Amino acid sequence: MNGPEILLSFAPELHLFVAAERTAPRTLVVTDGSSTLGHLVESLGVPLTEAGRLVADGTEVTASHIPGAGESIEVYGVERPQRVPGAPLRFLLDVHLGTLARRLRLLGVDAAYTNEDPGDAALATLSAQERRVLLSRDRGLLRRREIWAGAFIYSDRPEDQLRDVLERFAPSLAPWTRCTACNGPLTDADKDSVREHLQHGTQRTYDVFAQCTACGRVYWRGAHHARLEAIVEQALKDSAG
Repeated sequence: MNGPEILLSFAPELHLFVAAERTAPRTLVVTDGSSTLGHLVESLGVPLTEAGRLVADGTEVTASHIPGAGESIEVYGVERPQRVPGAPLRFLLDVHLGTLARRLRLLGVDAAYTNEDPGDAALATLSAQERRVLLSRDRGLLRRREIWAGAFIYSDRPEDQLRDVLERFAPSLAPWTRCTACNGPLTDADKDSVREHLQHGTQRTYDVFAQCTACGRVYWRGAHHARLEAIVEQALKDSAG
């Protein structure tokens, strides 16, 4: 590009997306004079899903703003908790975030996910059609214009991923109400109605059951319940804090 020069600064939380030389308090950027600020920000590595307020010479502007020569522009991170237009708040996770999807479902959060990769185009289309916030660690996917809303998942550790999503979006939690396998709602079930799904040992040991109204999967407080309970209790504690 060979056009107007502007001064650009990124919030510290956005530095992981940009080249090291762009992390200074003010960095000189040469524009082409016609590209929008949104295009410029993404061309420098920052998905617009992660950009919050955009300020030009002290005045807040939109991503469609075309920077002029000599402007000083500040790019802030997303304010938390982030409010997403449209209700209810629902998520869509890419193929690499299966554990996060199951943990969100464990907390009663609507989290669509499939372990077969449908491709970026299909994910973006589904996000738009169902108005779901697309969660991904793929920056290219988050740059697709057709997505309804999106968020970059900063960590590769499920514990940190869950904490980050809960802090960023503050979704309503309703633990133990959603199927961790298919995302469907759970309902209480008596032992007789689900007996055919149970092994004899489970029939003898447990009396309280829930069943998914979508896929029919049956749940009870088995050997893994203590571990799941710890995840739920920590999430509720983090959300309350």
